[in-house]
Amino acid sequence: MDHHYILRIISKMLIPPIMLYAFYVQFHGDFGPGGGFQAGVIFAVAFILYALVYGVEKLRKVLPPLIVRAGMALGVLLYAGTGAYSLFKGYNFLDYAALAEPGHAKAGQHLGILLVEAGVGLTVASVMIAIFLAFASRAPQIKDTDW
Repeated sequence: MDHHYILRIISKMLIPPIMLYAFYVQFHGDFGPGGGFQAGVIFAVAFILYALVYGVEKLRKVLPPLIVRAGMALGVLLYAGTGAYSLFKGYNFLDYAALAEPGHAKAGQHLGILLVEAGVGLTVASVMIAIFLAFASRAPQIKDTDW
């Protein structure tokens, strides 16, 4: 795929704004539409685009499968850990008031939503990349000479 210069240059220009937009959706989810799921999918799209243009093996070098699996586990742990922390503090599961000082429940709400949405985003991005890698490794490989 070395001869597709325009595709490679345009994708290099598009991947950073895609990731930046994913972060925008992630952090804007507290105040409007968006959040962890949408941001995770958008973030995964940047890596999938990289794999489609540069090849799956290059993606595996940039983002090893061990990191993808760790991202899945860490995201779930972040989500569940936020809920477990509130249980240990004597509150209901995912009661964000446990994350703040007494009388500052609004600060706990913001921190709790941020942690939970970050966990969801990390899990969704990792799972989407893992699904793509699972399907890409089983697909027949197309050579540049086939075009």
